[in-house]
Amino acid sequence: MATYNKFHIFVADVARAQHDFSSHILRVALTLTAPTSANSDLANLSQITASNGYPSGGLTASIVDSTQSNGTYRLTLEDVSFTASGGDMPLFRFTSLYNDTASADPLIAFWDFGSTVNITSGNSFTVDFPTTASGVFSIA
Repeated sequence: MATYNKFHIFVADVARAQHDFSSHILRVALTLTAPTSANSDLANLSQITASNGYPSGGLTASIVDSTQSNGTYRLTLEDVSFTASGGDMPLFRFTSLYNDTASADPLIAFWDFGSTVNITSGNSFTVDFPTTASGVFSIA
């Protein structure tokens, strides 16, 4: 998977209890336009058009683990797979993780895949979240 990039507002949102990673619904949205670390909510992003397998707002990223141990919190997510159907999915380059439960859909992180991704009809692209010791992210 591409390198993790934190949206700056995420730190303040954690401090303000905007996220409950034990119960909130997280989603992955796709965009061709580069997010910036200064973006704060989903409305700041230009998602690809909802069509050919891409639903508006993206897909749910199921939480595998949301725990702390010895003072370090770790979030682990299941991989998310986008499948083009009925035609090619619109091109994208970036994936963004956001909280769909909290008001205004606050952004958490984004990944740049380095080049445009083209999912042709019948094919899939998997957002492969890390399952290493740090998970998607960790807070110590």
